[in-house]
Amino acid sequence: MELRAGDVAILPAGTGHQRLAASTDLLVVGAYPPEGTFDLCRGTQAEHARAVRSITHVPIPATDPIYGKDGGLIGIWRS
Repeated sequence: MELRAGDVAILPAGTGHQRLAASTDLLVVGAYPPEGTFDLCRGTQAEHARAVRSITHVPIPATDPIYGKDGGLIGIWRS
């Protein structure tokens, strides 16, 4: 995936990510809901089964993290 200045990538629960290359001006910001916790998995078979079970328990955010209450993420999340 190639991103350009101004692009935003929102990764849903259960997706993996790794930076393979980047320009020096790349900024990555991780944001997690204050009431939530993150569950780091490294990819073992045992972790995969646990991760698949836990994905369905990730709550829908109260608002779209970029566009607020009028953003499209909440509708997409529910579909």
